[in-house]
Amino acid sequence: MTGIIIAFPKADTGKKIKTILVRSGFHVVGVCTNGAQTIQEANELQDGIVVCSYRLPDMIYRELKEYLPAGFQMITITSRDDWAENGDTDVVSLSQPLKVHELVSTVEMVVYDVRRARRKRRQMPRERSREEQELIDRAKGILMSRNNMTEEDAHRYLQKTSMDNGTSFTETAQMILSMMDM
Repeated sequence: MTGIIIAFPKADTGKKIKTILVRSGFHVVGVCTNGAQTIQEANELQDGIVVCSYRLPDMIYRELKEYLPAGFQMITITSRDDWAENGDTDVVSLSQPLKVHELVSTVEMVVYDVRRARRKRRQMPRERSREEQELIDRAKGILMSRNNMTEEDAHRYLQKTSMDNGTSFTETAQMILSMMDM
Protein backbone atom coordinates (compact mmCIF):
# COMPACT_ATOMS: atom_id res chain seq x y z
CA MET A 1 0.00 0.00 0.00
CA THR A 2 1.34 3.41 -0.92
CA GLY A 3 1.93 5.63 2.10
CA ILE A 4 0.95 9.29 2.00
CA ILE A 5 2.54 11.99 4.14
CA ILE A 6 0.70 15.28 4.54
CA ALA A 7 2.72 18.42 5.30
CA PHE A 8 1.07 21.75 6.10
CA PRO A 9 2.13 24.54 8.47
CA LYS A 10 -1.27 24.40 10.16
CA ALA A 11 -1.97 20.99 11.70
CA ASP A 12 -5.75 21.51 11.29
CA THR A 13 -5.41 21.84 7.52
CA GLY A 14 -3.32 18.67 7.39
CA LYS A 15 -5.83 16.78 9.51
CA LYS A 16 -8.72 17.83 7.24
CA ILE A 17 -6.86 16.59 4.17
CA LYS A 18 -6.01 13.37 6.02
CA THR A 19 -9.70 12.81 6.80
CA ILE A 20 -10.64 13.28 3.14
CA LEU A 21 -7.96 10.86 1.95
CA VAL A 22 -8.64 8.21 4.60
CA ARG A 23 -12.37 8.29 3.81
CA SER A 24 -11.44 7.79 0.15
CA GLY A 25 -9.48 4.65 1.01
CA PHE A 26 -5.91 5.95 1.02
CA HIS A 27 -3.23 5.06 3.60
CA VAL A 28 -2.04 8.24 5.33
CA VAL A 29 1.15 7.62 7.28
CA GLY A 30 1.32 10.94 9.07
CA VAL A 31 0.55 14.63 9.23
CA CYS A 32 3.56 16.93 9.61
CA THR A 33 3.86 20.67 10.20
CA ASN A 34 7.36 21.25 8.80
CA GLY A 35 9.83 19.90 6.27
CA ALA A 36 12.13 18.19 8.78
CA GLN A 37 9.29 16.05 10.17
CA THR A 38 8.23 15.18 6.63
CA ILE A 39 11.73 14.05 5.66
CA GLN A 40 11.96 11.96 8.85
CA GLU A 41 8.66 10.23 8.03
CA ALA A 42 9.68 9.69 4.41
CA ASN A 43 13.00 8.09 5.37
CA GLU A 44 11.08 5.31 7.12
CA LEU A 45 9.36 4.39 3.82
CA GLN A 46 10.79 3.17 0.51
CA ASP A 47 8.43 5.23 -1.58
CA GLY A 48 5.20 7.17 -1.31
CA ILE A 49 3.55 10.53 -1.80
CA VAL A 50 3.92 13.84 -0.02
CA VAL A 51 0.93 16.18 -0.18
CA CYS A 52 2.16 19.57 0.98
CA SER A 53 1.68 23.30 0.86
CA TYR A 54 3.94 25.51 -1.21
CA ARG A 55 5.63 26.91 1.90
CA LEU A 56 6.44 25.16 5.16
CA PRO A 57 7.97 26.95 8.17
CA ASP A 58 11.48 25.63 7.47
CA MET A 59 11.54 25.23 3.66
CA ILE A 60 9.61 25.56 0.44
CA TYR A 61 8.33 22.56 -1.51
CA ARG A 62 11.32 22.52 -3.90
CA GLU A 63 13.81 22.08 -1.04
CA LEU A 64 11.65 19.36 0.48
CA LYS A 65 11.55 17.54 -2.88
CA GLU A 66 15.37 17.50 -2.99
CA TYR A 67 15.61 15.83 0.43
CA LEU A 68 12.95 13.15 -0.16
CA PRO A 69 14.04 9.58 -0.98
CA ALA A 70 14.07 8.73 -4.69
CA GLY A 71 10.76 6.81 -4.75
CA PHE A 72 8.64 9.74 -3.57
CA GLN A 73 6.23 11.83 -5.62
CA MET A 74 4.93 15.21 -4.51
CA ILE A 75 1.59 17.00 -4.80
CA THR A 76 1.76 20.68 -3.91
CA ILE A 77 -1.32 22.68 -2.99
CA THR A 78 -0.83 26.38 -3.66
CA SER A 79 -2.32 29.48 -5.23
CA ARG A 80 -2.23 29.77 -9.01
CA ASP A 81 -0.06 32.89 -8.75
CA ASP A 82 2.66 31.21 -6.66
CA TRP A 83 2.72 28.23 -9.01
CA ALA A 84 2.76 30.36 -12.15
CA GLU A 85 5.85 32.22 -10.87
CA ASN A 86 7.78 29.33 -9.29
CA GLY A 87 6.21 26.08 -10.46
CA ASP A 88 8.14 22.90 -11.12
CA THR A 89 7.42 20.39 -13.91
CA ASP A 90 8.41 17.42 -11.71
CA VAL A 91 5.74 18.20 -9.12
CA VAL A 92 1.98 17.87 -9.47
CA SER A 93 0.14 21.00 -8.37
CA LEU A 94 -3.40 21.63 -7.20
CA SER A 95 -4.67 25.17 -6.94
CA GLN A 96 -6.58 26.70 -4.08
CA PRO A 97 -9.43 26.68 -3.26
CA LEU A 98 -9.08 22.93 -3.20
CA LYS A 99 -11.88 20.76 -4.52
CA VAL A 100 -12.25 17.33 -2.89
CA HIS A 101 -12.81 15.42 -6.12
CA GLU A 102 -9.71 17.03 -7.68
CA LEU A 103 -7.62 16.05 -4.66
CA VAL A 104 -8.86 12.45 -4.66
CA SER A 105 -8.46 11.95 -8.42
CA THR A 106 -4.98 13.51 -8.40
CA VAL A 107 -3.86 11.32 -5.50
CA GLU A 108 -5.24 8.25 -7.34
CA MET A 109 -3.20 9.19 -10.41
CA VAL A 110 0.02 9.70 -8.42
CA VAL A 111 -0.53 6.45 -6.43
CA TYR A 112 -0.78 4.64 -9.77
CA ASP A 113 2.54 6.19 -10.87
CA VAL A 114 4.27 5.23 -7.60
CA ARG A 115 3.01 1.63 -7.88
CA ARG A 116 4.11 1.41 -11.51
CA ALA A 117 7.60 2.66 -10.60
CA ARG A 118 7.74 0.15 -7.72
CA ARG A 119 6.88 -2.74 -10.07
CA LYS A 120 9.47 -1.54 -12.54
CA ARG A 121 12.18 -1.45 -9.83
CA ARG A 122 11.30 -4.98 -8.74
CA GLN A 123 11.55 -6.32 -12.29
CA MET A 124 15.01 -4.89 -12.87
CA PRO A 125 17.77 -7.44 -12.48
CA ARG A 126 19.75 -7.00 -9.32
CA GLU A 127 23.34 -5.81 -9.72
CA ARG A 128 25.82 -8.39 -8.47
CA SER A 129 29.02 -7.47 -6.73
CA ARG A 130 32.31 -8.58 -8.24
CA GLU A 131 32.72 -11.22 -5.50
CA GLU A 132 29.27 -12.65 -6.19
CA GLN A 133 29.97 -12.81 -9.91
CA GLU A 134 33.31 -14.57 -9.29
CA LEU A 135 31.54 -17.10 -7.05
CA ILE A 136 28.95 -17.81 -9.75
CA ASP A 137 31.66 -18.13 -12.41
CA ARG A 138 33.59 -20.61 -10.25
CA ALA A 139 30.43 -22.71 -9.72
CA LYS A 140 29.74 -22.67 -13.46
CA GLY A 141 33.35 -23.67 -14.11
CA ILE A 142 33.07 -26.68 -11.79
CA LEU A 143 29.76 -27.74 -13.36
CA MET A 144 31.27 -27.38 -16.83
CA SER A 145 34.41 -29.41 -16.07
CA ARG A 146 32.87 -32.16 -13.91
CA ASN A 147 29.59 -32.62 -15.79
CA ASN A 148 30.72 -31.74 -19.34
CA MET A 149 28.22 -28.84 -19.52
CA THR A 150 28.40 -25.77 -21.71
CA GLU A 151 28.41 -22.41 -19.94
CA GLU A 152 24.79 -21.91 -20.98
CA ASP A 153 23.81 -25.33 -19.55
CA ALA A 154 25.66 -24.58 -16.29
CA HIS A 155 23.90 -21.22 -16.04
CA ARG A 156 20.49 -22.82 -16.65
CA TYR A 157 21.26 -25.52 -14.06
CA LEU A 158 22.15 -22.89 -11.43
CA GLN A 159 19.05 -20.90 -12.34
CA LYS A 160 16.69 -23.89 -12.14
CA THR A 161 18.22 -25.16 -8.88
CA SER A 162 17.96 -21.66 -7.43
CA MET A 163 14.27 -21.41 -8.34
CA ASP A 164 13.48 -24.97 -7.15
CA ASN A 165 15.15 -24.39 -3.77
CA GLY A 166 13.88 -20.84 -3.30
CA THR A 167 17.42 -19.51 -2.85
CA SER A 168 19.27 -16.72 -4.58
CA PHE A 169 21.51 -17.42 -7.54
CA THR A 170 24.58 -16.63 -5.40
CA GLU A 171 23.47 -18.93 -2.57
CA THR A 172 22.97 -21.76 -5.06
CA ALA A 173 26.47 -21.19 -6.44
CA GLN A 174 27.85 -21.32 -2.87
CA MET A 175 26.02 -24.60 -2.21
CA ILE A 176 27.43 -26.15 -5.37
CA LEU A 177 30.95 -25.04 -4.50
CA SER A 178 30.67 -26.42 -0.98
CA MET A 179 29.27 -29.76 -2.24
CA MET A 180 32.00 -30.12 -4.88
CA ASP A 181 34.77 -29.34 -2.37
CA MET A 182 33.81 -32.25 -0.12
